[in-house]
Amino acid sequence: MIPNWNGKDLLAKYLPSVAAALAGNPENEIVVVDNGSTDGSADFVRTHFPKVKLLALDRNLGFGGGSNAGFRAASNDVVVLLNSDMRVESDFLAPLLEGFADPLVFAVSCQIFFSDPQKLREETGLTQGWWQDGSLRVRHRIDTAVDGLYPCFYGGGGSCAFDRRKFLELGGFDHVLAPFYLEDTDLGYMAWKRGWKVLYQPHSVVYHEHRGTIGKRFSETYIQTVLKKNFSLFCWKNIHEWPRLISHFFFSWAGSVLSVAFGEIFGRPTPYSLWRAFLQLPQAVSSRWRARGLARVDDTEAFRRPLGGYYRDRFAAMERAPERLRVLFVSPYPICPPTHGGGVFMYQTLREMTRLAEVHVAEMLDWPGQAEANEELRTWCASAEWIVRPNGLPKGSGSLLPFAVREFANEDFEWLIHRQMFLQQIDVLQLEYTALAQYRGAFRRIPTALFEHDVYFQSIARGLGHMIGLSAEAKARVEYLRALRYELRALPHFDQVQVCTPQNRRFLLEFLPGLAPKLRDGLRAGIDTSNYEFRLEGREPATMLFLGSFRHDPNRVAVDWFVREVMPLILKRLPEARLTIVGSDPPPAHTYADAEGHLDMLGFVDDVREPLARYAVFVCPILSGSGVRVKLLEAFAAGIPVVSTHVGAEGLAEKDGEFCALSDSPAGFAERVVKLLEDSGEAAAMARRARAEVEANWDMAAITKKLVDGYGELVRGKRG
Repeated sequence: MIPNWNGKDLLAKYLPSVAAALAGNPENEIVVVDNGSTDGSADFVRTHFPKVKLLALDRNLGFGGGSNAGFRAASNDVVVLLNSDMRVESDFLAPLLEGFADPLVFAVSCQIFFSDPQKLREETGLTQGWWQDGSLRVRHRIDTAVDGLYPCFYGGGGSCAFDRRKFLELGGFDHVLAPFYLEDTDLGYMAWKRGWKVLYQPHSVVYHEHRGTIGKRFSETYIQTVLKKNFSLFCWKNIHEWPRLISHFFFSWAGSVLSVAFGEIFGRPTPYSLWRAFLQLPQAVSSRWRARGLARVDDTEAFRRPLGGYYRDRFAAMERAPERLRVLFVSPYPICPPTHGGGVFMYQTLREMTRLAEVHVAEMLDWPGQAEANEELRTWCASAEWIVRPNGLPKGSGSLLPFAVREFANEDFEWLIHRQMFLQQIDVLQLEYTALAQYRGAFRRIPTALFEHDVYFQSIARGLGHMIGLSAEAKARVEYLRALRYELRALPHFDQVQVCTPQNRRFLLEFLPGLAPKLRDGLRAGIDTSNYEFRLEGREPATMLFLGSFRHDPNRVAVDWFVREVMPLILKRLPEARLTIVGSDPPPAHTYADAEGHLDMLGFVDDVREPLARYAVFVCPILSGSGVRVKLLEAFAAGIPVVSTHVGAEGLAEKDGEFCALSDSPAGFAERVVKLLEDSGEAAAMARRARAEVEANWDMAAITKKLVDGYGELVRGKRG
């Protein structure tokens, strides 16, 4: 069906492609709905396309009204609605019809390209919708990984197939949105709320001469006014959850004031557009009453279901106990190479998990050049996908959300997660770090787990008083309050929360005692001890090693404290002593000019096992943070004796001298370093005990086996 108004030239140009595509089945029909054209369109169709059914209206009913008349006149169960400026591929029809094998499908959208390949692809057919700042937001996505039927927010009115019965049951395109725009969005949203589905079919290809009709006949100012008016009317009609509606009224009022004060921008309502909407209030109230009566799910659910992960969770057939689980492992940092402790935990967990499950990875990179190193994941994981995180500080400095959460908030990353959950038929969603808690879902049959590499608000609290500068201290205190609020609200929504140590677990239970059944320790922190050669002999005398990325605040604070407070005390006893610092993003050499001649900064090294086997004593002067330090596990495994603060050795050692030497004061820390440098026998004995501890309790293979077994229990529980 093709609605037309004074588009004879477009019919002449594009109708032949439609006729050719439908010629294979004599039961197919083409309906042209002529909206009272004055350019001879109706006569043109009668003369040149006598087999086309012509519905000639005596007046212009607009896109929606004309389309509704065409649906009522159509004979077949599926109606493909096309704009008059749409050219179709010869094989576009069959893929569209595949979607209607599912009786819940309301519409199937084509993939759209522009006739002019040089134009920016503003519409694709793969639509997405979400609620933001009191209003509906919509967009088209370009995603070549979507290679089959996929859920979308709505089917574009000019390039979509509809179930005719369902279309008429919803009342067709609503005249309240006349003369154009958002009628299709409105209908798609109503379909999702009715409990139906809207799908996108990339194999059904059409070409659009964008705004070949509307853009030639109306000014841009008029088009934008209609668009803003209809966004308001959409909300008045379709949004039935009062918190959303109240936010809509607030942002509409505020936006119109800003438009007067600072000028109009795209998407912001104006007083005139609101007035135009208000004039249609009686019609909107009537439409709202009907929409409420048709709805079977609420607004929150209707916004969720078009997302890939939710669609799979709500509709897909799933085994109660899959023989081999499919896990989506999501990281905010590049996993290869593992440049920090958390990276080591993730990398080694993945290596072991791939032996036990089908593992898919989604991660954020800091810059495009990191993609080459992360190609490694694709050689031993089932799949690995990533996006490059935008540069710059995140928006919302006055927000209640922690900086770390805002830093990793990304619409494209959320889309990637949902896409992979759908395409890879994911059974378990594993999120890494508190910052990714924002991507948790309200899934009914897909368990979601979060690994708290450190308890974020605890880590910040321990750093208070140790920050460098008043400004940094003030920011840390604000971030602590944000983190406390966010973390305690987010954790109960997970099916499993993993922490490094029993101490971390006890700490969280003081705040969230009801979290006990979901809170697990001993499932993630570990290393593959077989990768580390245990070496006691041949180490360079009077040398110390610190290992850690300087992107992590606790490491920066630790080095600053050690160099300024502890190092001078060591040099008084051992003037020949030297400290080597290994880790990415080190500070400039002049930062610690007073220690010149006793300090070497190597920066990032490809393999930390070389420095772990070379130097005499490992120092861990950590004053803040939370969780298990992978650097200590690696040091224990490599045979280098360790001196640490109690915070640095949390979860690994409690007794001074058992697995490592412990002290929190500069004098005590210096004394223990000197003692180990001078007494090789005691240092070796302690190193042997540390290696045995790692082999017995922190081996990654055994830990990951328990982790995957736990996934299986979660899946069976949620699908029982």
